[in-house]
Amino acid sequence: MSGLAACSAGVTRETDNEREAGMRVNNNMVMTGRSRSSRRFIQLAAGLCIALAVAGCETISSLNPFEDRTPKSDIGKDERAEVLFNDGLARLEARDYTAASKKFVELDKQYPYSNWSRRALLLATYGSYEGADYAEAINQGRRYVQLYPATSDTPYAQYLVGMSYYSQIIDISRDQERAEKALVTFEDLVRKWPASEYANDSREKIRAARDQLAGKEMDVGRYYLTRRNYTGAINRFREVLVKYQTTRHAEEALSRLTEAYMGLGIVNEAQTAAAVLGHNFPDSQWYKDAYALLETGGVKPREDQASWISRAFRGVTRSVGL
Repeated sequence: MSGLAACSAGVTRETDNEREAGMRVNNNMVMTGRSRSSRRFIQLAAGLCIALAVAGCETISSLNPFEDRTPKSDIGKDERAEVLFNDGLARLEARDYTAASKKFVELDKQYPYSNWSRRALLLATYGSYEGADYAEAINQGRRYVQLYPATSDTPYAQYLVGMSYYSQIIDISRDQERAEKALVTFEDLVRKWPASEYANDSREKIRAARDQLAGKEMDVGRYYLTRRNYTGAINRFREVLVKYQTTRHAEEALSRLTEAYMGLGIVNEAQTAAAVLGHNFPDSQWYKDAYALLETGGVKPREDQASWISRAFRGVTRSVGL
């Protein structure tokens, strides 16, 4: 098989496996995030019950996931507010998340800008997220962050918004708008609250979202490559190297660039792509394919320092993968 044939055969080599692997990574990380969200809810209940589902919570009020049991009222004695709040907590315990969220939304509407409202809004966000009503969780969480930007629970609200986007990420053959929004939300969390308990997990989600977005660019680039639309393919692979070069897709992108540039007859750029690939991934099968392809044209890898490919990798500390 010629080098060109070897590279072309590789266009479909990873597509299906990559989509499956990407979805496994995403599903695993969604479960991690959901577990973290639930742990936060349980942590807030510390001193009341070990967990919401554990028997021994003798009264409805003991289910309140806040240290002060019920919000300190700033509207005077109001039994209606406490009833709504405790009813919502009871429904959370029963995992009737839709009904619980409705109770907290009603409480928020009846007592806006009060301590009741603040606590209710956060719990409505949590309930909507756990109930997979992600649109509502996003709206409620963003509203909490906007109204209460400096509370101890604000990073948690931001995290729930990010996880609501993240939980909706779909395979790379489809639109990745939610991956983009998840990336922005988690980056915002890490920037504003770098020491919060959600920062490290957010960094993992950032890496996964970036990998997903790079995977989408690769998927489209391969499509163009199989149709010999080399310019279109190069533009997609370039996006991977410029924006997502620390993801696992950079390796393949360099090999694909070698193929696309050879297809256009721009040999010096093909040589540079292969040279950078060999420098960063010397034992890679992608490098072997790129090297073989160059040999069919009578040339070898040679880096042009003025090439955009060389500049893109200059000074980069690589940390590939998730």
